[in-house]
Amino acid sequence: MDKKIRKVLVANRGVPAVRVMQTCRDRKIPTTAVYSTPDRLAAHVFMATDAVHIGEAPPVESYLNIDKIIDAARKTGANAIHPGWGFLSENAAFADRVIDAGLIWIGPGPDVIRKMGDKIESKLIATAAAVPVIPGINSPESAAEIRAWMQDEDVTFPIIIKASSGGGGKGMVKVNADHELETAYSQARSEARKSFGNDEVLVEKYIEKGRHIEVQIIADKHGNVIHLYERECTLQRRNQKIIEEAPSPSIDDAVRRDICDTAVRLMQSIGYSSAGTVEFLFDSGTSKFYFLEVNTRLQVEHGITELVTGVDIVSLMLDIAQGEPLAFLQEDIRPNRWALEVRLNAEDPATFSPSFGTISRLHLNLYPGARVSQGVYEGSEVPPYYDSLIMLLMTTGPDRETAIMKMDSMLCRNLRVEGVKILTPLLLSIIRHQDFQKGDFSTRFIEDHMDELVAMFPEGDSEEEALKIARYVAEISALGTPNWI
Repeated sequence: MDKKIRKVLVANRGVPAVRVMQTCRDRKIPTTAVYSTPDRLAAHVFMATDAVHIGEAPPVESYLNIDKIIDAARKTGANAIHPGWGFLSENAAFADRVIDAGLIWIGPGPDVIRKMGDKIESKLIATAAAVPVIPGINSPESAAEIRAWMQDEDVTFPIIIKASSGGGGKGMVKVNADHELETAYSQARSEARKSFGNDEVLVEKYIEKGRHIEVQIIADKHGNVIHLYERECTLQRRNQKIIEEAPSPSIDDAVRRDICDTAVRLMQSIGYSSAGTVEFLFDSGTSKFYFLEVNTRLQVEHGITELVTGVDIVSLMLDIAQGEPLAFLQEDIRPNRWALEVRLNAEDPATFSPSFGTISRLHLNLYPGARVSQGVYEGSEVPPYYDSLIMLLMTTGPDRETAIMKMDSMLCRNLRVEGVKILTPLLLSIIRHQDFQKGDFSTRFIEDHMDELVAMFPEGDSEEEALKIARYVAEISALGTPNWI
């Protein structure tokens, strides 16, 4: 099979599709977009070389329809498929189908995706590779079995029940006391069944004040595995990340070396290739870290790693898919910046309720040290059928303080989005909070401080008022004083 990538179909939409197309455009590789009916005027459709309509709004009829996606690749002459993140990006059956169709799959092998997609199997693999894991029990059949495990292993509440096939925070239920156990167990299995078609769960000790740290891995098909250092992804709501940064302010250099080397060892043990991420939970009280999972895809937050290391991870994925070896060694990777990313979702900042409609105004003034991954434009429709992410905002500087300062400026002065609600007020409240600025936070930060963060929302928009006054003055100057004055 011809391993030279000549044209890439991006099996995604919005921000992830645009991100992959940006690198393809840089490399002068043509691209094919796929789109559902409500996405016919979406940003990724305009950016691609050509576009194919693949179905109606429900993802199962469009972005999850494997047959239509592969057929679109054949029709447009695309000989490679990049899945982005979300949708089919960690679907081993999709990767198999792409390869069986004689197309180039831009990602890790289907067998690795399958193994790492099961939390129970991945935890067993990590244990075999001498990677520390959180104390837990796999596949309990009842709440009574969980109680017996807790007693035998001297585990105390809280604990967390997770869907074995889960991801994105779905099928995860925290249990704080014994009387909650039956209900939580039933809820977790029900959510797992609905979301993933598999109600198998695992249970783990819940680490209080845990920090979420992940290591970016890049590996070729010749056995070369290196890390691009770590990212801090602790700030989450509903178990989904909202702010990320690199490097992590939580760990020292000794822990950094240990956690990065551990990630490389694990990925070597499973024969990983392409880009991937090993996620850990760091217990700041004991300075110990524990394996969580492997994400067998491009991560949303990969951009901050690109900013601090100077590499293009999507471009490396293309090279690896073509069978090329990595052109650099571990010692060539020398991060020398601090980068911060916020996820700009179309959501109510106080309730996280999705907000959809037409973006009536979008103004973004960029400056040195800023990067944007933008999935919408002024006039775009934000449909109610898909993920609410519309933009990724990143800033970088020589230190954390500078990166935060630039992000504050971007959010409150350089960005304006109208027509839908966005998370800007919440994001500003978080990065202005004294605990965040000190680096003193855990995965419970937003949950514990939500009322305080909402109270910090700006009451009015002085810039908007100033614009209204300036417009009024201009009208009087041009048209004279209105007769009602």
